[in-house]
Amino acid sequence: MNPVVHFEIPADDVERAKKFYADNFGWGMEQMGSEYGNYIICRTAEVDPKTRMPREPGRINGGLMKRGTVKTPVIVIAVENTDASVEKVKNSGGKLIGEILDIPNVGRYAYVEDSEGNVIGIMQPMMPQM
Repeated sequence: MNPVVHFEIPADDVERAKKFYADNFGWGMEQMGSEYGNYIICRTAEVDPKTRMPREPGRINGGLMKRGTVKTPVIVIAVENTDASVEKVKNSGGKLIGEILDIPNVGRYAYVEDSEGNVIGIMQPMMPQM
């Protein structure tokens, strides 16, 4: 099984959304730089400082981003091989949205549309350096 490992929430006003989720749910926000598209990491769980992954099994963190191609919240599923998974999605009635991206120190990432028109993320995570 490929697990859900992340979520993304698009926003028209990112600063307003950061405040909303921090104030209402206590999430921590980490602003990334331009090399990451000014993405904001949403910390919903305590992370291991070495791996930056949630310490507690079953928990995931997410992100906020400026609304663009993606209009609604997205779940992100970990896969062994992003390219092979995109082909599998296409062969089963889905399609690639945009292009496959290599995100520095994170992994190989793609948005795909499922057979029902929902956009999901698939990511081949980089293995944390121990």
